Amino acid sequence: MARCLTIAVCQTGPIQRSASRAETVGRLVHLLEKAAAAGAEIAVFPEMALTTFFPRWRIDDTAEIESFFERSMPGPETQRLYDAAARLKVGFALGYCELAHEDGRTRRFNTMDLVGPDGVFIGRYRKMHVPGSAEPEEGTTTHLERRYFEPGNLGFPVFDYRGVRVGMAICNDRRWPETYRMLCLNGAEVVLLGYNTPLLLDEAPALAHLRMFHNHLPMQAGAYQNTLWVAAAAKAGLEDGQALIGGSCIIAPTGEIAAQALSLEDEVVLHRADLDLITTCRKVNFDFALYRRPDQYRLIAEQV
Repeated sequence: MARCLTIAVCQTGPIQRSASRAETVGRLVHLLEKAAAAGAEIAVFPEMALTTFFPRWRIDDTAEIESFFERSMPGPETQRLYDAAARLKVGFALGYCELAHEDGRTRRFNTMDLVGPDGVFIGRYRKMHVPGSAEPEEGTTTHLERRYFEPGNLGFPVFDYRGVRVGMAICNDRRWPETYRMLCLNGAEVVLLGYNTPLLLDEAPALAHLRMFHNHLPMQAGAYQNTLWVAAAAKAGLEDGQALIGGSCIIAPTGEIAAQALSLEDEVVLHRADLDLITTCRKVNFDFALYRRPDQYRLIAEQV
């Protein structure tokens, strides 16, 4: 009998700065209900799914910054989503801003949690490749993630979800081959990913026509080169003055896009992922694990 996992990618339209947390959680619950009605066994939501993408502004007030962060998960407002998962028997991966108390200090991470079909926490990933800068730079799209977030410190963990090995990644992580390589080495069969990506960049207007191509290209390459399923959920549309690209998708181990969002609004994209295709691809597309030469790649890890 074929091993399969029905995956739902829950794209959201823009989440404005004025939106309340309760309103946003309500939207996510509605998307999870749609996914469950369509037969989903697991769903993935975007990066920072609970708030607008606030690193597009420089904010100095600590209280205002921390208003975008979750002090606990689930919290008073997000518990409703966890309860929905248990009611619907559909787990999810949720991107959010995490306020953690570790090493005797308050720390801020761009985080994604994996939650089971019983509404119970399974595992956590913290964005490893934090892009942007700490201060605005002239001529460059304002992107201040390094002002608000530390790089992740949990590695690239892989978790069991209904007998399927699931890893997670967030936005810029998808552009790094090391992300997929590490998840594959850790045994992942499925990678759940959330992102927020601008449609236009001030520093490269001539490359605007390549934005969606460059959005999908590294995910397709990562899926093919590591024989993984990749399910990626985006925010889309005009959010607080910035157009977000959308393009949420599910990618097969063949590198093909198996399903893709058609809108820039709230949308559920569903695909029944054939996990046995992973084994087939390892036979047809060369057994990368067998022929790899890690002893010849040391410079990659040793490079400062």
